[in-house]
Parts: sequence; C-alpha cells; structure tokens
Amino acid sequence: MDFIDYYKILELDKSASQADIKKAYRRLARKYHPDINPNDKSAQAKFQQINEAHEVLSDPEKRKKYDQYGKDWKHAEQFQNAQRQQSTQGGFSGFGGDFGGGFGGGPQGAYSGDFSDDTFSDFFEQMFGGGARTRGAGRQPQYKGQDLNAELQLNLRDVYTSQKQTLTINGKSIRLTIPAGVENGQTIKIKGHGGPGIQGGPKGDLYLTFNIINNTDFKREKENLYKTVEVDLYKTILGGEITVDTFSGKVKLYVKPETQPGTRVKLKGKGFPKYKKEGQYGDLYITYQIKMPTNLSPSEKELFEELQKLRS
Repeated sequence: MDFIDYYKILELDKSASQADIKKAYRRLARKYHPDINPNDKSAQAKFQQINEAHEVLSDPEKRKKYDQYGKDWKHAEQFQNAQRQQSTQGGFSGFGGDFGGGFGGGPQGAYSGDFSDDTFSDFFEQMFGGGARTRGAGRQPQYKGQDLNAELQLNLRDVYTSQKQTLTINGKSIRLTIPAGVENGQTIKIKGHGGPGIQGGPKGDLYLTFNIINNTDFKREKENLYKTVEVDLYKTILGGEITVDTFSGKVKLYVKPETQPGTRVKLKGKGFPKYKKEGQYGDLYITYQIKMPTNLSPSEKELFEELQKLRS
C-alpha cells in the first residue's frame, strides 16, 4: 500500500502550525462534505481522507509518531519493541539504523510497501521472518480501529429542538438524535463508528463536531439569547405596547413611559434550550433602541418646537 501523505491531503507542508491544520481542515471539509456533494463517490473518499489526516495531525503526539513512522504511526510502540527485541537477540542486525528516519513519511523519506494496513502481523512477518508469528503466545495482538473526525453544519434554528439526522460515514448510514442546545464547536463521540479494528480489535470512534451557523437576529451566549429591538420615539416617551419575535413565537411587551435608550428587559425562559436538560431554557434579553422620526411635516416640527419651549 502506498504511503499516504496527510500533509498533502490538507494542502500543507510539515512546518504547518496547529492553527494552520485546523483552518485547512475546516475549509476542505466544507468543500468535500457529502451533504454538499451528494452521490459523488470521489468527494466522499476525499472527505474521509481529510478527516483521517486531521485526526492524526491535529494531535501533537500522533503527529510526532506519524512524522517518524508514516501511516503505521499507530504501531510505533510495537515497532520499537520489536526492534529492541531483535537487537538483543541478534537476529536482525543493521535494520535499526534505517528504521527511525526512512520509514513512512519520516524526514528522510517514505516507505511504499506491499503489505496491507489491515494486517500488522504480516508486516512483522516480512520484516522479521516467520518467527515473528511463532515467538509470541500464538495470539496476535488486537488494536482498536482508527478514530474518525467529521463536521456537521447546522443552522441555529435547527438546534433549538432535538432532531434526527442521518450521516454517511465510510459508506455507512448512521442515524442519530442531536439534542437541542448543542453549541458551535461542540464535539460529541459516537462510539464504534470509526475505522475497523485490527486483528479483531474494537472499532474506533467517530468524533462529530458541530458548526452552527447563526443566520438570525439573535446573539447566543450558551443558553441565553440577546436581541436589539427598535421602539419609536413616541412609545418610549408615552409608553405603549410592542410585539417582538422570540424563538418560540411572538410576544407582547409593554414599554414603560420615559424609557431611555439602551434599556434592557429580560424575558425569562425565552432563551435557548439547555443542553441535555429537557424543558429548561435560558433567558432572552431585549435591548431597546430608539427609532427617531424622519421626514417631519411642518406641523410636527411646530409641535416639537412648542415642546422644546415648554421644557426650557
């Protein structure tokens, strides 16, 4: 199997910072997301490669192993142990000097072998001979499958209520319930929906990150919402009733006489759902902004002038 260059997949070089990796992942994940490219097998394959590359390079420890061991970074410890064992037994001299830098995307080159990434024991048999199988207890070590990362883009109104979504990961459909109140950037783990295990090991997990797009007039801070509402001059002076929009429908508010610009009122329980706390909501804070009259008629100007004289 040819070496897969995760840096190339994310269109980066090896000097990329963690911020560069995150930025590249978000950009490419949006571009090749299955929801944007339905029925496009090549885009789906590219999307999976992007997630795999991000999963490795975004973790400093995994990235370090990958830079040294390439695609088989997950078995770095086993490689090192086997190498030390061979050195002490004198059964494979000369291998250790090239192993550290020349394998799989390390700084000195890339290894392109014929072994499958699903048969780790076959690799050892090729490198150390058939004895590598028989020197153990007769049972091959099991390894958990690779964890996968995916991003799901939703609108703010989509997460005001719990909803069901079907995702396609590695050609498989995963149906899950998204609880109301998830936040932008929040990541949840879906156990057992990652890559296949090695030698009968457990499957990896899927880490799903939410990208919440706010295309509303509300500002969200956790479970609380904030909104600015225009109130005409006359109501702020004399008082009166106005109608405002909330996420759960329209409500009527009474504006007190002589309300000042920037006055804030709280609508208890009219905010956003609290994550995984059914029936509990934050608050909605309304800030009044005075809407000044324009295109005044001569009579209106005269009345304001009279008012000015009275106030003086």
